[in-house]
Amino acid sequence: MRITIAGAGSVGRSIGRELLSHHHQVTLVDRSPDAMRIASAPEADWLLADACDVDALERAGAADCDVVVAATGDDKANLVISLLARTEFAVPRTVARVNNPKNEWLFDETWGVDVAVSTPRFMTALVEEAVSIGSLVPVFRFHQSGAQMHELTLSGDSPVVGRLVRDISLPPHTVLAAILRGYQPVSPGGEERFEGGDELVFLTSQEGQDDLHQIPLLFTRQDPGPGTARDQTDPEDL
Repeated sequence: MRITIAGAGSVGRSIGRELLSHHHQVTLVDRSPDAMRIASAPEADWLLADACDVDALERAGAADCDVVVAATGDDKANLVISLLARTEFAVPRTVARVNNPKNEWLFDETWGVDVAVSTPRFMTALVEEAVSIGSLVPVFRFHQSGAQMHELTLSGDSPVVGRLVRDISLPPHTVLAAILRGYQPVSPGGEERFEGGDELVFLTSQEGQDDLHQIPLLFTRQDPGPGTARDQTDPEDL
């Protein structure tokens, strides 16, 4: 693929090097001469220009790009770059970096953003995932579908430890996508049994997000009380 990355700071360069290692064609654009560290990614094309300018994006080959990545440290610039890429050059896919989580609500199709990546929120999720047991931790949101990925780590005394995956009734619109056990992914087949320390990865569509609170109840409490998803399963079956 042909990819233009606006913003050649540490984030943009890291993305560029990774994409180059996957044999993509990469152009890095930045308005700062200090960012022109060509030796850090010599296989890339480099352009000293302001990517918020239509002419600069044209010189960067945006019209022929498969993806434009707005990776600057300025949220306003990333929004403008995404909008120009979509409206002026009809770029099929745009990815924008969110520096301030308070601005996340702006990064949608209105500004031409297909995928918004919030580094602070992602880091927060990683920290929570590392220290939280029995709590549902948001990991990722799929921008186009609105589906969300969550993680929950089973404690050793979880009521589902030793029980079959197929015997647990999840809320509507939620699936158990994977089990991470001992750093290895395990397919959550019906005959698989839960073990203490399992990291459970759930995918939930937009329609099911109001029921997310039910998931921890299934895996952390014997008796979640009336009105929860546990009531849908006969306790003898668990």
